[in-house]
Amino acid sequence: MENAKARIRQFFERSLQRNDLPDDENIFAAGLVNSLFAMQLVLFVENEFGFSTDNDDLVIDNFSSINAIANLVDRKIGAIA
Repeated sequence: MENAKARIRQFFERSLQRNDLPDDENIFAAGLVNSLFAMQLVLFVENEFGFSTDNDDLVIDNFSSINAIANLVDRKIGAIA
């Protein structure tokens, strides 16, 4: 999971120009993202980790923080393996 968190953190650093984002900070509640960024985030996760998201996956809770995204990645990769 730490490897996934590091890769997600790097994406946020590049995209949001922030390197101080706590793993549990809700990026939506903090107002750091808009709908376009949310779509870019979904595409990043799918391309970076090699799986497709289902409609059931596309909820804010799965993309709200580095921890939430890493948990989604773990669940999806675990389901594939």
